[in-house]
This record gives sequence, C-alpha cells and structure tokens, in this order.
Amino acid sequence: MRAAVAAIAALLAASCAAGPQYDVVIRHGTVYDGSGAPGVVEDVAIASDRIAARGSLGGARGREEVDASGLAVAPGFIDMLNHSETSLIADGRSQSGIRQGVTLSVFGESSMGPLSDAMKQDQMARQGDIKFPITWSTLGEALDTLASRGVSTNVASFVSASTIRAYEIGYDNRAPTPEELARMRAHVRRAMDDGAMGLTTALIYTPAVFAKTDELVELAKVAAESGGMYISHMRSEGDRLLEAIDETLTIARQAHIRAEIYHLKAAGQSNWKKLGDAIAKIEAARREGLEITADMYTYTAGSTGLDASMPPWVQEGGYNAWAQRLRDPAIRTRVRREMTTPGSDWENLLLAAGGDGVLLVGFKNEALKPLTGQTVAQVAAQRGTSPEDAIIELVIEDDSRVGAVFHMMSEDKPTATLRGCWASTSATST
Repeated sequence: MRAAVAAIAALLAASCAAGPQYDVVIRHGTVYDGSGAPGVVEDVAIASDRIAARGSLGGARGREEVDASGLAVAPGFIDMLNHSETSLIADGRSQSGIRQGVTLSVFGESSMGPLSDAMKQDQMARQGDIKFPITWSTLGEALDTLASRGVSTNVASFVSASTIRAYEIGYDNRAPTPEELARMRAHVRRAMDDGAMGLTTALIYTPAVFAKTDELVELAKVAAESGGMYISHMRSEGDRLLEAIDETLTIARQAHIRAEIYHLKAAGQSNWKKLGDAIAKIEAARREGLEITADMYTYTAGSTGLDASMPPWVQEGGYNAWAQRLRDPAIRTRVRREMTTPGSDWENLLLAAGGDGVLLVGFKNEALKPLTGQTVAQVAAQRGTSPEDAIIELVIEDDSRVGAVFHMMSEDKPTATLRGCWASTSATST
C-alpha cells in the first residue's frame, strides 16, 4: 500500500515539475499580437479555443507541440472583401485562405440573398465549372447552407443593395416606386435580423449603377438601425474618384451610419495623383466625426469582368439583353466608340488599364479556355481586330461577363495609404 501511495506521489510530483498542460504549445515563433508592436520571439499556449499563456514557456507541455522557429505567429487575418462563396460550396476546407492565415472571410459585394426564383434560375444557368443547386432564398438561409456543409473559416456577410435592387426592379435603369423602395427596405431589415453586418454597394456594375444616392441613403438608414455599416465599391475609383468619395460621405452623414470604402485606390495613371487628395478627404471626414474607414489590396491589379469595359446602358436588362444588343452592328459601333472615349460618366476600366493591361482569367466556354492567361491585346492581335471588338466578341462567345484582371495602379501608392490607422487590407476584386 505504501509503495502504491509513493508511486502516485512520484507521478504527481513529476507532473507538477513538468509544468502546466495545454492542448497546443507553439514554440519559438515571432509573435505579432495585433497591437502594432514589433514581433517578439516567444511561445504561445492554447487551451481549448483560447490563448492561455505566452512568453517563455519552457516548462509547459502541449498535447500538440509546434516548432514555429523562423515563422510568424499572429491573430487570424480578416479578409474584408471576399468572393469565395462558390469555392466554399465546392470545398469548405478553404485551403487557399487558411494557408495564408485568413480565418474570417467577409462576403457581400453581391450577396447570396435575397434571391427570387427567377434570380436563382439565372444564376444556375450562368454557373461556370462549379455547379450546384441554389436552394436558399434569403441571406440567412444561404449562410446556414454554407455552415451545414462545413466551412473551415469563419464567414460573415453584408447584404447587397445590388442584389436587393435586382430582386425588386431587375436590371432596369429607373428609380424604385415608393412601394418597391418599402420592400427593398424590408429586405435590408430581414437580412440584418438574419445577421448581416450592414449594407454594401457595387456602384460601377449593373444594376447598382442605376441607383441614385437618395435610394442608397434610405437603405443605409435601415442597416444603421441595427448598428450595421455601409460599405461600398464606389461609383468611381478613377476619373471621378473624389466625387465618389463625396457620395460615400453623404450617405454616411444622412443615414447616420459607419462607412467603409472597398479597395481604396486611384485607377489609371492619369488618376494616380488623386490618391493624396482622396486620403485627405477621408481624414477630414474623420476629424468631422464621421466613422469612415477603408480597405485596399496591396498590389497593382484588380480582378473583375469585361463588363467593366462597357457602358452600363448596353447591359441594362441583364446578360441576355446585353449580348443581344452587342450583336446589333449599330449598337456595337456606339459601344466601341464609348469604350475608347475618355471623360464618360461611367467607370471604364479598359481605358484605365489598356489592352495590354487586361489579363483574361475566367471562361465558361471550353473552346475559349486556351486563351486564359493572355491579354486582351494578344487576343485582338491573333484575331486581327481591335481590343474593343475582341472584348465584345469574347463576352458573346463565352455567354458570360468573362473574368479578367486589370492592371491599373501605381506600385508605390498602396503602402503609403496603409499608414493610416483607418486602413486595412482585403484580398480580392476591383
């Protein structure tokens, strides 16, 4: 009996000598704690889903031990503008995000709801390589669907004014009737009740480009009632950048809502000089008391579609109406002319990037996929046509907007912008 007691006592003593026990101990990494302080080489201990200790933890033991020598240890990154909804439906492990440290993906520039039956059918008809049934109608149901399938990252979403406008008005270039606007406000309220972070807009694309400022103010007021934020891909990031910032500030003031500018930048070489004035506008608004922030990506290109190279009027009514118009020689002549004319009242990314600066990255049509990785200028040369005609032909042939990367920004501007305490980074989109 005495021998057994002595053995137990010895085991307890050994356990105490070994130090505390944790689920995970990460050793010798350079820890960046998110405060802005310089990194420090130390250990981090995790118990369950909480950081339990940090520092020199030589006596501690973990069920799992990770040697992070030469690596950075940091809080999970938040991607404030993420477009991985379709990817996560195909594979919820989110390896492209997780392996870069992203633990929260924020959706919503074009939200997963609300969707009418007609919108569901149209979206399923336009799916690319990843195909899936759309079984939800509201944003809340969409997020529940993702969660039920299993997703590695945390996800959150804004509700898109573009999606709401398409639900109630379609792709028509007109203001909502009072009855339609009331229903649009109700959609925002339902989404906020379902957990949306606020209201988002994407104002260079149809149908959002048709929305006027007063309409956006009314929708933003509803989001503000629940403490939500207004976050916007503004009406211009190039020729009318400063005017677009003014509109964002107007919405924030009139709706009494926090606001964020998606992927702040000055697109097109002739506009690079405007970034300093844009920053000054934001900082002046903050001194005024408005809660204005911005996110940006730290590279010189943005990813979107070739629709950002054509005037909004030709896209009114949705893709089928758009493609049908492009087959009309007279309309095509007008579109071609507007694609090459500076100073228009829409955001022309082709002029900002040039044919050599537009990289083709996403096709539905198998016959066109060999063009992936080529520029618009290269395809135009192969076809013996202009960049404008090449873009028009590709949109028709692919039965889609065609994914593209536009190189438009100065190499030295992003880091200057990030010096502001109000700026964060995002990963995707223009």
